[in-house]
Amino acid sequence: MAKRINYNEVLNPAQLEAVMFADGPILVIAGAGSGKTRTLIYRVARLVESGVPPESILLLTFTRKAAQEMLDRAASLSDARCRFVSGGTFHSLAFKVLREHAELLGYANSFTILDRSDMEEVLHSLIPDLQMSKTAPRFPRRGTLANILSKAANLQTPVGAFILEEYGQFVEVAPQIEQLGKLYAAYKKNNQLMDYDDLIISFQRLLRENRDVRSELGQRYGHIMVDEYQDTNAIQAEIVKWLAHGHRNVMVVGDDSQSIYSFRGANYRNMLDFPSLFPETKIIKLEQNYRSTQPILALTNALMDQADEKYTKCLFTERGGGEKPKVVDTRTEHGQALLVSRYLKEQLAEGRSINDFAVLFRAAYHSFELEAELTRQRIPYVKYGGFKFLESAHIKDFLAHMRVVVNRDEAISWIRILRLVKNVGLGKSQAIIQWMKKEHIPPGQLAAWSGVGKREGGLKNLGELLGRLMSKEVKPRNAVEQVMEYYLPILKEKFDDYPRRQKELEQLMPMAERYKNLRGFLDDLVLEPPTSSADVGQVEKGKTLTLSTVHSAKGLEWPVVFIIWVMEGRFPAAMAYSNPLNLEEERRLMYVAATRAKDQLIICYPGQELAPVWSSYQGAGNGLSAFISALPADLFSHESGSIPGVLGGRRGVSGDLREAGKSPLFSRGEKVKHPAFGPGVVSRFVADNKVEVFFKNAGRKLLHLEYTTLEKI
Repeated sequence: MAKRINYNEVLNPAQLEAVMFADGPILVIAGAGSGKTRTLIYRVARLVESGVPPESILLLTFTRKAAQEMLDRAASLSDARCRFVSGGTFHSLAFKVLREHAELLGYANSFTILDRSDMEEVLHSLIPDLQMSKTAPRFPRRGTLANILSKAANLQTPVGAFILEEYGQFVEVAPQIEQLGKLYAAYKKNNQLMDYDDLIISFQRLLRENRDVRSELGQRYGHIMVDEYQDTNAIQAEIVKWLAHGHRNVMVVGDDSQSIYSFRGANYRNMLDFPSLFPETKIIKLEQNYRSTQPILALTNALMDQADEKYTKCLFTERGGGEKPKVVDTRTEHGQALLVSRYLKEQLAEGRSINDFAVLFRAAYHSFELEAELTRQRIPYVKYGGFKFLESAHIKDFLAHMRVVVNRDEAISWIRILRLVKNVGLGKSQAIIQWMKKEHIPPGQLAAWSGVGKREGGLKNLGELLGRLMSKEVKPRNAVEQVMEYYLPILKEKFDDYPRRQKELEQLMPMAERYKNLRGFLDDLVLEPPTSSADVGQVEKGKTLTLSTVHSAKGLEWPVVFIIWVMEGRFPAAMAYSNPLNLEEERRLMYVAATRAKDQLIICYPGQELAPVWSSYQGAGNGLSAFISALPADLFSHESGSIPGVLGGRRGVSGDLREAGKSPLFSRGEKVKHPAFGPGVVSRFVADNKVEVFFKNAGRKLLHLEYTTLEKI
């Protein structure tokens, strides 16, 4: 028996209006944490309860799992028949319809679907047909080719223009890539094949060109609902338009402020343009938030008030209390890592669960320093988005060149760096390693191997690098710079996405600068690290800290959220300054990050870090992100250095070390040594855990004991 739902009791006024809305188009602007999924579920239940046949309701989501979970919940609320609602993805619907009408597009109904690996294999097999000369510029690998052709298709952009915009390193071969795209299209047609992109594009074309098909689908699906509408691309928006063209009973739900997937082709303007497609659209805003405290919402509301184009909404909550978000200048990247790790240790010591916390960042490489510190502090974590620092192939390659200098017997690293040399395979690598071990050959004399010929000339360059790295005069920072100079040509040849990987490698330089010897630097990097994602999965569930890119954190929430590297050139990313639309998406990304926090939001930036890489971009600097600095100052507390307001809300670290002329670690007049400034003498102590040191070579420096490394001499 179906259960009757008392909608007035379980829904707030805005949700109720959306659920009870009669026929016609409706746009639901669902702010973060406002019960978007709940609204869709109750809408399905109400339609079935009111007599609409379940099979005539179409619920489109971005994963089949999401659709099934919604329908199962709707069925458990009222009527078991809700499970018979037609739920799925755009791709699954397209496949179903094209199976019925493929002949209208010149395909047999028995066409085959190419998965991603099949697509890459076909593209690779067609490259010889381009008849490129042996001296032609570098051509992308199969995976990159698939990315280029796929995204250009989804954006409905010419391949050449797309390459110029996003893959500038391949501009010279853009004509050949365009030609490959044509060969690929012909191959698919001749062999009755469609890839995932073809499903959507062909479905769009079928609806646009065939009135009978539109009419048939309109009768089949009398009510249409679309979840996460802000993540649709232009093709999917047109599909929705044609599906609802006859009856206009369509509800789309989303939040333009959370449109962050333009790299997949998503277009936030679909939200803004929906009323133009359906002029009689009813707009309902879900603004009551069930996640965050009001101080957090005040900041996120103000953040989106700055946006150029948006649906204005003001999130509010009935939750009481809550403290203002904190914006903390940690001065250095190492200070940022120390702040997070020490705050966590204090909170865990007080009995809090580690899964109450998350650290979010714009790009995967932003967490490298933090990962190293968490490993040193033995704080277990799991990372989402990108690879863990030491798991990335280019990081392993890079560090291996230094590992063999501090440990000549490390065969794995030897094999890794030798196989990067042209014409040196596994067999030669093993022969070289055995020869060096047997004859006690130092790394710098690699080129003396008897098997070296003209084809193995790269061994000389490798040997010269290793010889320089063995010098006692070489500091870790200089070692990283020398390996960078040697490895960059290899990186560019080995990886199509080398610009991103180069940025990640550059993060090793400031990390290395804090160490006086190479062994200490390498040891700290690999101190008991998880070696694979499988190892991470073995950590007891619910007992790990979450590290995540903002993209991977969308839809999730935690009581306490740190956002790190919130500074110009990092968040927003440097490349965004060249395009106002990209900069606006960075703002939306910041909004998504901030709205993940339930009780406490802590925004960090290392204000003293220089950003020479970004200085050429207009508007880029090295201070706090303009997204935050432009907000009214009363929306957050701005702190610096040791942060007593964050560390448990009690007295700060400064209260422990304020005794004049003395600290538990050093005394006035004591000789010390700093990894960057060299030897010096402690001259005085300052409140807030600061110490002034007079360095022989660098003069007077005011240092924070929490964020610096000083050794007694």
